[in-house]
Formats: sequence, C-alpha cells, structure tokens
Amino acid sequence: MTIRIIGSAVTPFGELWNKNLRELLSDAMLEAITNASLSPTDVEAIFVANKAAGNFENQHHLNALVSMMFPHYPPAMRVEAACASGSMAMIAAELALLSGRYKTVVVVGGEKMTDVSAQETTHILSGAADNATEIGSTFPALYALIAKSHMNTFGTTRDQVSAVAVKNHKHAMKNANAQFHKEITIEQVNQSQLIADPLRLLDCSPVSDGAAAVVLSTRFVKGSTKLLGFGHAQDSINLSDRSSLTTFRATEGAMQQALAQTGLTRQQLQAAEVHDCFTIAEILAIEDLGFFPKGEGGRATIENKTTVGGQIVINPSGGLKACGHPVGATGVKQIAFLNSYIQRGDAKAALAHNVGGSGATAVVHILQK
Repeated sequence: MTIRIIGSAVTPFGELWNKNLRELLSDAMLEAITNASLSPTDVEAIFVANKAAGNFENQHHLNALVSMMFPHYPPAMRVEAACASGSMAMIAAELALLSGRYKTVVVVGGEKMTDVSAQETTHILSGAADNATEIGSTFPALYALIAKSHMNTFGTTRDQVSAVAVKNHKHAMKNANAQFHKEITIEQVNQSQLIADPLRLLDCSPVSDGAAAVVLSTRFVKGSTKLLGFGHAQDSINLSDRSSLTTFRATEGAMQQALAQTGLTRQQLQAAEVHDCFTIAEILAIEDLGFFPKGEGGRATIENKTTVGGQIVINPSGGLKACGHPVGATGVKQIAFLNSYIQRGDAKAALAHNVGGSGATAVVHILQK
C-alpha cells in the first residue's frame, strides 16, 4: 500500500500577534485540503501535533477543538512527543492508513509560543528533558554539553559550528514563510550573546508561532509525492545514561529503518530537512544520518557541501534556526516543505529528520516524486 502526500500547507512562522492557535491550525488545514482538491468532508480523520498548548494557552483538548472545525466532526487524535510531535503524528496517521481504517487523513501541527514571557517559555520547553535527573536544566545548556563534547572529541571549531547558522539563514531567504529573512556572517554568530558556553544566541532556534498541515491518502493521485519509508527510534531521555554525547543513537536507528523500507541509498537523497534546534544538532544529524563520517559534519558545512551545488542540500527551508521552530508544527512543516520542494522539481528524493528533546526521540521520513 502506497501513502501519498496529496496536499500541504505551511503558515508563516514568527511572532504572529494577530493569530491564535486555533486560527493557525485552521488556516493550515484549509489550505492543505484546498491544495489537495478536496472538500473538508472528504477528510476521514485528523492527527493533531502539539507539545504544550496546555501550558502556553491552557488548551488541552486539541483533538476536539480541531474536529469541530469540520462540519462532520471527524475522529481526531492529538499526539505529543516534545519537538518530535509533528513527525510522530505523521507516523500515527501512516499506521492508521496502512491498517486500512482510513483512506484520506489530515496531519496538522501547530504551536503558539510568543504570548508568554521568555522565562515561562524556557520553563515549558524544559519539560521535554528528564524532570527528575536533569531538573533545572535548559536545552541550550544540554546542547552546550553536546557541543563541547563534539569539539573536544573531533576538533570541531567555532567557525564550523557558526557556518550552520550562516547557511540556514541564507537558505531561508528563498522561503517566504521563514521567520528570518536576513543573512548573517560567521563573525556575527561568533560575537553574538553567549547563552550556554559554547552556544551563542545565533546558534539557537527562535521561539515561534505557526502551523503546518499535510493531506495523506492511499488513493492514487498522479504526480503526487510518495512517502517511501519512515523510521522511529528512542534513546535515554537524559544525557547521563547515554553511551556517547556525540552520537544520537535514535537518529541512527530511525535512519536504518527508513532506508530499509525504501530500497534507496543515501547517495540518492538530494535534500534533507534536519532538526537543527541548535547549530550543533545539525552537525550531529548529518553525521548520524550517514551523509558524512562522524566528526566531519562541521568541516562539510564550512566547505559548502551542505548547500545548493554541494553533496546534499541540508535544510533548504532554513531549518529550525532560520525558518522557525513552533514546536508542534516543525515535523509536519518539514514534510510539507519537502513536498513543495519535490513538486517544484528541486529534488527527486528527500529526507525529513525530527528530534524530540536532546535526542531521546528521532523520526525519519523519506519522500520521492
């Protein structure tokens, strides 16, 4: 059974003061359904991705909220897996389609994060760490430990890490929905405010509002994008139980599963949206996905092997760093963006990689025209 993406949409990402969460979700779904040439009543079920609407907006019952946006109140399910919520909702939808229960469903992800203080946001997001053993930790601090370990182990330099942010801001210039449309330099990243040594402000993805949606179907639609394979793997939620701080085993496992379903090789993938919540996270991702040898991700980036014309285009949307990171939307946005990217002819096969927490959850999807 083949699953196809027959419609997709992404709202603008950023500080969207004039939109609440339900409006963002509704906008994304309506556009995706319209792009699929369907009516709302053609949707048989909805899978809603969100991390923390209960904290940000005191809105917990999102599946019911989204279902009532449709005239026939279709079955709806909310999925939460921290920053991997979007891709986990995709998997829930895919399994439901593969079971034969439904033929056409919508996956929608969204987050409204900018209506609370920075301190509240930091506290809410820290709930994706181990609240018992990593209490008081922030994600910049956890990823700073990862960055230091990578630098000490492989000699990864400050300029190589900064090159990730520079590249992704450059890519975002061509993405109308991206939060940032401003190129930056390695020097600007190096000199930006220190957040958690060695990570600086311009190493970090922003706080964002936004939503994304895709329509998935097992029906044949000529010219649509196929979901060739997916993988989902887990690791310890806390860093102290990891065997290594320079490898995300969950990413490796998810990639192995996805490739095994497709029959493709890594060399046949021309683009990838990877989870660059921090610049060091992209370096780990492109190594753990097998695009570059362990320890070579930083060098590959600064040598322009991950941009247009290089070995593989990494984060053509601008990634989390420059496109934005409304947490529940991110995994769905990656799929929606790559669908458009493939439909435009910019790639024949591409990969989406979404991570929850500091690497505890990883999901990989592989798409092909």
